[in-house]
Amino acid sequence: MPQTKTETVTLSLDEARALCISAAVGAGASEETAQSIALAAVAAEADGQASVGLSHYVDYLESLEAGRIDGKAEPVVTRPALAIYLSDARGGAGHTGFDRNFDDIAKAARLFGVTIFSQRNAYTCGSLGYFTGRLAEAGLVALAATNGPALVAGSGSTKPVFCTNPISLAAPAADGPPLIIDQSSSATAFVNVRKAAETGEEIPEGWALDARGKPTTDARKAMKGVLLAFGGARGANIALMVEVLAAGISGANWSVDAPSITSGHESPGTGLFIVALDPKLFDSGFEARMRTQLDRLSGQYHVHIPGPAKAAARARSEVEGITIPVALHARIGEFSARQAD
Repeated sequence: MPQTKTETVTLSLDEARALCISAAVGAGASEETAQSIALAAVAAEADGQASVGLSHYVDYLESLEAGRIDGKAEPVVTRPALAIYLSDARGGAGHTGFDRNFDDIAKAARLFGVTIFSQRNAYTCGSLGYFTGRLAEAGLVALAATNGPALVAGSGSTKPVFCTNPISLAAPAADGPPLIIDQSSSATAFVNVRKAAETGEEIPEGWALDARGKPTTDARKAMKGVLLAFGGARGANIALMVEVLAAGISGANWSVDAPSITSGHESPGTGLFIVALDPKLFDSGFEARMRTQLDRLSGQYHVHIPGPAKAAARARSEVEGITIPVALHARIGEFSARQAD
């Protein structure tokens, strides 16, 4: 059957940000939280990460409405040591506490050489590279890990015990965009399977098991089953490492204990772990060496370097705007209209 062409609308980045902020306020968020989650979602869309961009932003809006995100929550940030920022999001968004303390985190990393931001009791944070990338743009090397509700089988198991548990590393490089590695511990992100289920597309082998624990390429059956870690036991072990950093250290919910991000009224209470360090205190020529090495890897050895493609997409989006389905624009607009009411 011929596919029906999807009607789209193009927004400038400023228009997209304004719409998303207004929608979050309409869904019950404070201005501060609305801005934090909106800027992150639009940034992901501008970077070409549509799966964690505006389509995923609807999950945030619906969760604000249902109470899975307390849009008025005030994160409490303490410093049990000078180089440690410990945030309790108190059922709110995963971005607010980090945004509120970003400048101090960067300043502490330059002062002490390294600093850690550890958070519990938050909603999931979308694109993890958004956090590390901002620190890299500030001249810092950053490593981050986060968890969420259980979706992924552990090593030797057919039951979900981990979230997709992404990990991200970003590093600045002279005269160009930073290196930004941002990948899940699962064979794919949950949103990709959900999208395939909605459109009736098959998924590749090795992504998921069905409800009986059997391999499947049927996305709808995968939604009732469990995702698989990439690389078998090795990927599952990385998911466990992420779990220790994100949930274990912070006191957040383990993935297996976290409520859903798409149903119910409880916060998933997830964790976020970010460590930032100032590379110039280790090697004053780090950024130049980094650029030379990245250029050598990509030019001489044809290695794909994560980061530049996102930077190029963002530059195009600044000029051309972002294009989204009309139906998605209308859905976000429904929440925005509530603010006017």
